Amino acid sequence: MTMVWSQKRSTEILQALERVRGWTRARFSLPAEAVVFVTELACGQPGCPPLETVIAFWSAPGVRHQFKLFKTVQEVVEDDLPPWWMKNALIAEEDEISCC
Repeated sequence: MTMVWSQKRSTEILQALERVRGWTRARFSLPAEAVVFVTELACGQPGCPPLETVIAFWSAPGVRHQFKLFKTVQEVVEDDLPPWWMKNALIAEEDEISCC
């Protein structure tokens, strides 16, 4: 039983990751070859949610955009993504990595 539940949960998470990746690609008009990275991270900092979804994509070589959603990837809905016109505001500095 546990094995079936774990496989089902893994499948659901993979589907959610792919769904968010697709929404990101569409929202920011990214070509099919653009790298879109979606992951769920644990955060142990005070006031930080236990799990958060981090999304990063590259619009050109060396130009990384990044944002976080303070919910699990399965809870993310399309309206949680920033509007398309914020694309340039999402550009992350090369050494910019923050937890929360």
